[in-house]
Amino acid sequence: MRTAELVEQRRRAWLTLDEMCDTPISGWTPHEAMHFSALYRDACSDLAMADQLKLPPATIEYLQRLVARSHSRFYSSNSFPVSRWYQFIFKTAPQAVFKDICVRIAFSVFFGMFSIAAFMGWAEGLFPNFAENIVGAEQIESIERMYSQPLKGNYETYVSSAAFYIQHNTSIGLQCFALGPLILPTILKLAYNALSLGATFGYMARPGVSQGDNFFQFVTAHGVFELTAIALSAAAGLRLGLGWIATDGLTRLDSFKKNAEKALPLILVSVLLFFLAAFTEGFISPSPLPYYVKILCSVASASLLMFYFCVLGYPTDPIPTEPYPRIER
Repeated sequence: MRTAELVEQRRRAWLTLDEMCDTPISGWTPHEAMHFSALYRDACSDLAMADQLKLPPATIEYLQRLVARSHSRFYSSNSFPVSRWYQFIFKTAPQAVFKDICVRIAFSVFFGMFSIAAFMGWAEGLFPNFAENIVGAEQIESIERMYSQPLKGNYETYVSSAAFYIQHNTSIGLQCFALGPLILPTILKLAYNALSLGATFGYMARPGVSQGDNFFQFVTAHGVFELTAIALSAAAGLRLGLGWIATDGLTRLDSFKKNAEKALPLILVSVLLFFLAAFTEGFISPSPLPYYVKILCSVASASLLMFYFCVLGYPTDPIPTEPYPRIER
């Protein structure tokens, strides 16, 4: 009788462990992972007890299968889950970007300031010396010298220039991300670089700047990817910073961890965009292709991003009441 009662008491834990073996590990909270570990250890003890108490063969066989499944689930090597990567890349990531308020703030600051600075840098009559004051006269002269000659498809020269811009703009993105927990420095850094880049674009677009044609021949194809990547890096940093302020009742550390998970899709998409910008900047931007081809690349890049962020990112599923499935204890 005591043995039957003991088996009946342990049966609930076995069934819970059996159910957890059927749920994806990715959907577990840290508490559920710890609960699974405890249930697995208890099941191993129960199997040893079953052998000692000479329980029915069916019960022992069930426990052996349960322990084997649990061991496989807990210690199995990570495979390449194509379906999960597809779900993350084409649904989770774009939806995370679409609905994140930090993305909207970063995009508004960066592209808003960039557009204003570009207009002020171009409208020399209304805002004299604006570009020189923002960028610096020496930097303006350096850019003019760099683009004084038409692109001739000399990949050794232009790929090295592309490497400089990739390093420079990627460092901007990393700085904005690293300063994210401080929030205000990130916004200031983002705004300053938007002003600097916008003023440069505006200055080079002036009718009297002869080097402007060569400049836009180089930057048109890859600019969309690179500028968007910078803004997304800052948004990911802001998301981390928000974790320190808006804790939603959690401890600051738990809130930071939760927001770090939300920032992960943003920074991964940013890295992907930097990679696409690097590829374009190294092989298409310095080439002697006709300018309309590079304009088409820019339009295609912008259309691709609009589709990815707005069409794929628009939420179609109802928002769950809880982020993870719960297991009845």
